[in-house]
Amino acid sequence: MTEPCRGRFVLHEHFSKHHHFDLRLEHEGTLVSWAVPKGLPEQPGERRLAIQVEDHPLDYIGFEGSIPEGEYGGGEVKIADSGKYEALTWTNDRIEVVFEGTRFSEKYILIRFKKAGDKEWLIQKGKPATG
Repeated sequence: MTEPCRGRFVLHEHFSKHHHFDLRLEHEGTLVSWAVPKGLPEQPGERRLAIQVEDHPLDYIGFEGSIPEGEYGGGEVKIADSGKYEALTWTNDRIEVVFEGTRFSEKYILIRFKKAGDKEWLIQKGKPATG
């Protein structure tokens, strides 16, 4: 899909065995999800690893709470940011979105990192628009 679309997003902070963030984008009736070990990049052009994980149901978008130890993802989950997004591009290898969240309100680009593997992506903050 290359047409712009709109949806909801959530950035979960996940205090599990390994502290990380989970980025989830509403797309075609599900939450497409990535584990982002170091969180979203704060500077334009900065890249961070994003590992695609299984899609999550839409009702997970508002989830905060404890996942019991021993279960997949066991630990505390908190919402670090949420809001709406506009997808400028959505293809198998590149996703460009503009977040309208409480903390993040800028453009981010996810690019499939083919050399690293099937589920590995790089996420970077887009450069601010000029003029």
